[in-house]
Amino acid sequence: MPDKGGFPHYMLKEIFEQPQGLRDTIAPRVSPEEGLIRLSEVHISVDELRAVRRINIVASGTSRHAGMAGQYMIQELANLPVDVDYASEFEYRNPMIGRGELTIVITQSGETADTTAAQREAKAKGSRTVAISNVVGSTIAREADGVLYTYAGQEISIASTKAFTAQMAVLFLFAAYLGQVRGSLSNDQVRKHIRELLELPSKTEGVLQCAPDCKRLAVQYHAVQDFLFLGRAIHYPIAMDGALKLKEVSYIHAEGYPTGETKHGPNALIDENLPIVIIATCDRSDAGSVLRYEKNVANILGFKEQGARVIAIATEGDEELRRLANHTIFVPRASELLSPILEMVPLQLFAYYVAVAKGLDVDRPRNLVKSVTLE
Repeated sequence: MPDKGGFPHYMLKEIFEQPQGLRDTIAPRVSPEEGLIRLSEVHISVDELRAVRRINIVASGTSRHAGMAGQYMIQELANLPVDVDYASEFEYRNPMIGRGELTIVITQSGETADTTAAQREAKAKGSRTVAISNVVGSTIAREADGVLYTYAGQEISIASTKAFTAQMAVLFLFAAYLGQVRGSLSNDQVRKHIRELLELPSKTEGVLQCAPDCKRLAVQYHAVQDFLFLGRAIHYPIAMDGALKLKEVSYIHAEGYPTGETKHGPNALIDENLPIVIIATCDRSDAGSVLRYEKNVANILGFKEQGARVIAIATEGDEELRRLANHTIFVPRASELLSPILEMVPLQLFAYYVAVAKGLDVDRPRNLVKSVTLE
């Protein structure tokens, strides 16, 4: 088993390995000089990709949250409709897929039983498949028409961290590649996205500097029994994975929810005993992001009136959220579609430090395994 490299746990080591995982995943696939994205592992012709009518994404757990973020990326950059399914539920709804469609299956290990079964179902119905996996030569990769590996390096801790952010980077690469070959993105737009991708590793290194703040928050909140994680649009799956990480390693009940849905029931739960973690970053160059930000500010005001303690994930320099929230963790400025990768890092750190404060086995949570090979 690999050495922990001076870290107390593999999970913390793997969180801090994310900048390198992103570099290794992104750099070989982009040509900034030519302004092109090259995905030679996707053995599906450009003509076929241009003819694709719809994309299906199938995954479980953290990988499904990556797929949900990928849905926003592909619909925005490639102008294609995207459906996202739980792998474990895929076969039960008689999925209406077939020729002219593409099914993306995502699994860190490449051996997840439900996801493998879903891929076989999709292929049997005539859909082409692309696998996203962190393990070269895995079952899911061997059986796919094309494969996009996440070069995050071996992940030992059961709670996935660096594989998840690499999955989102690969999905963004694929979305931009589809936009490039289908003509929905101009050359200048592709160059801009490549620049933004190449900036991600250093920005992720910057986010890791918030580790002491996350540790202090964890010490303060580790005895809490319930948490609510909130996010809008592409930030909603990040809220879901933040909640999942906390559940996995600290055994605290946590729920990820769309921010706008709190008024449809969960509002009844919100008081001083239910801390709220809200993702409220803002890409000021994106009108939709600004609108969502303004709604988030209004939501935070409402939560505070109900007595809630609010932890906000905000864009660096946001003094308004610093004043409004009880606690604020800042991430570097990034585009709306790439900021989720940065937002996830403090949520991983928070979950890790809460588990440590509770004295739990961080790398081997009870009742969980790294690769779910039984349905």
